Amino acid sequence: MQQHTENTRPGGTSRLGTRPGGTSRLGTHEVARIGYGAMALERFADDREAGVALLHRAAELGVDHVDTADFYGHSVANDLIRRAFGSGDAVTVVSKVGAVRVDAPVPLALAQRPAELRAQVQANLRTLGRDRIDVVNLRRADLGPGLVAEGEQLVDLDDQLAEMTAMRDEGLIGAIGVSAVSADVVRRALPAGIVCVQNAYSMVARGSEELLDLCVAEGIAWVPFFPLGGAFPGLPKVADEPAVQRIAAELGVTPAQVGLAWLLGHAPDVLLIPGTSSIEHLEENVAVGSIVLDAAQTTALDAVWAERHAHAAAAEPEWTA
Repeated sequence: MQQHTENTRPGGTSRLGTRPGGTSRLGTHEVARIGYGAMALERFADDREAGVALLHRAAELGVDHVDTADFYGHSVANDLIRRAFGSGDAVTVVSKVGAVRVDAPVPLALAQRPAELRAQVQANLRTLGRDRIDVVNLRRADLGPGLVAEGEQLVDLDDQLAEMTAMRDEGLIGAIGVSAVSADVVRRALPAGIVCVQNAYSMVARGSEELLDLCVAEGIAWVPFFPLGGAFPGLPKVADEPAVQRIAAELGVTPAQVGLAWLLGHAPDVLLIPGTSSIEHLEENVAVGSIVLDAAQTTALDAVWAERHAHAAAAEPEWTA
């Protein structure tokens, strides 16, 4: 299991110095357990100074890893990360490959073939202004809703991992992760030395519990996206749950903060990457590292899935961006 640093807690976790949520391992990097997901940065396409200011504020708050992709806003996110942090090692940068941005009603198209994965890594290197990306996630297309591979985009995992491993050996990427995958896929990927898994997961969408257990056992970082549910219309949202609202009122925090605090306490290797274009919301997200859930609160939140969603796994969001 990966080592993580935190204060004593039942269910939640505490801020340790300036590292929000304590620290855990992401490959060879020790990072704060609360990072930043860069998808929202595309909103700064016409005001890049404001986007850089938000990233600088994140760093001031102790955020030291960012999750991005070249297809976020036609490279806007990567450009802002480059402007904010340069090519140094002040932050750990994680990107993903497996899809590209297109001008179409559905703005993403799959790009799963090995040569396409390499081209995307090279594009990320250019737009980030870096010689190496610390971690690159392979975004598979096995699961829906959302983009699902068919035709020439049905690519064997072993072929993809061979290309990713080659790029790691060449020094283009530091480590490999996988995204939108099943437990069986992760087991197949273990020999490649994967360091993280990104899947849709939240208090109201816990169908990946088996995979989470596997990651804990193997010391692989678990990085949930859609951490507050509600990825699509009609799907449950963490903030709507009565237990979440009650505990938020007890603690004097927001329901969203309760949902994120539960994730931090649910497993030791969880890394959060909540995204926002608001400095106020950024500060709220980072403050989650100081929230401590007691045993009774944790038990109540653990029961949310069993009470409302134990028989609704088919409705769980598994789309990945």
